[in-house]
Amino acid sequence: MKSPLRLERRLTQPKKLNWLVPLISIAAALALGAIVLLLTGKNPLSAYHRILETAFTSKSSFSGTLVSATPLAFTGLCAALTFRAGIINIGGEGQFFMGAVGATLAGLALSGQPTAIIILSMVVMGALFGGLYAVIAGVLKAKFNTNEIITTLMLNYLAGIFLNYLIFGSTSYWRDPQSMGFPTGKQLQPRAFWPSLHIVGFTVPLGFLLATILGMLLWFLYARTRFGYEVNVIADAPSAARYAGMRTRWKIISVMAIAGAVAGFGGASDVGDFRHVLDAKGLQLAGYGYTGIVVAALARYNPVSAVTVAILMGGLTNAGYALQGPNFPSGLVGTLQGLILFTAVAGEVLTRYRIRTQKSGALSEVAA
Repeated sequence: MKSPLRLERRLTQPKKLNWLVPLISIAAALALGAIVLLLTGKNPLSAYHRILETAFTSKSSFSGTLVSATPLAFTGLCAALTFRAGIINIGGEGQFFMGAVGATLAGLALSGQPTAIIILSMVVMGALFGGLYAVIAGVLKAKFNTNEIITTLMLNYLAGIFLNYLIFGSTSYWRDPQSMGFPTGKQLQPRAFWPSLHIVGFTVPLGFLLATILGMLLWFLYARTRFGYEVNVIADAPSAARYAGMRTRWKIISVMAIAGAVAGFGGASDVGDFRHVLDAKGLQLAGYGYTGIVVAALARYNPVSAVTVAILMGGLTNAGYALQGPNFPSGLVGTLQGLILFTAVAGEVLTRYRIRTQKSGALSEVAA
């Protein structure tokens, strides 16, 4: 028996959906979260008010939100770049790890140099390590048509194993030889710490400012350059792109390299702005790369919007840390993030397709 509902691809996408979909996705996630809270005997209005108060309503709380948003901005940009090119890169996690490895190497090796040189070197090394790591999956995709979902996921695990080896399984340059009992990484010297900026009473991490600038540059790359035009054509019609003489393989590798460099940049920021050490366990527990996929989906793969959405997700994360306790549901923040991803993906489907019903041989539209 055939289903009375079917999806029909839209020939054009209304511009209003660009801002309606994220808003509806957030509203739907909050509604579903409220149902979950009610089923567990909690007051949704009270829980949401506490999240809003803790994450956004004061200068100190919003400064903390920017701290949590900084790594998510980079991984969100990483996912947005590749997804927009039709490449399902879920390897931002591993690329972030490798960026942290490269940045820590530069910070430790140049500890006697001026701060500006150390920061610049950390940025370059973080981007280099992350970009080269992403190129592995890019080459496999471009040359052998290997499924990038599988390769990027496996590379995430390999990067985690490599982190553990550097700190726990070897006497590497990154490990502190003086750490007793539980091994730790070497601490960076204070001159390698990235400075924070104080803007209108808010404390803004240098990494977040750089992510904002990077988002604007990447938007320009995709919207106003030949490279971006060709990437969009390859994503929508790869056969037509090849027929037109576009170098599709080179573009796939290039997009992966840029995305990996962005994630690696985030790893450098994580070390320079916050941890000041290669923290193998902390990086793996944070899950920045996977949360970045939520950021990219909700931003509809727009680089500028990804930075804004990162603030929202960073606020949820910050609120979860601040409110954790016996009277606050421990899984609320993670549940909300998952619901936002679910509703954002569902909304993305509805922007590309219409839902129609079939009755007595006639089609009628359900969703415009």
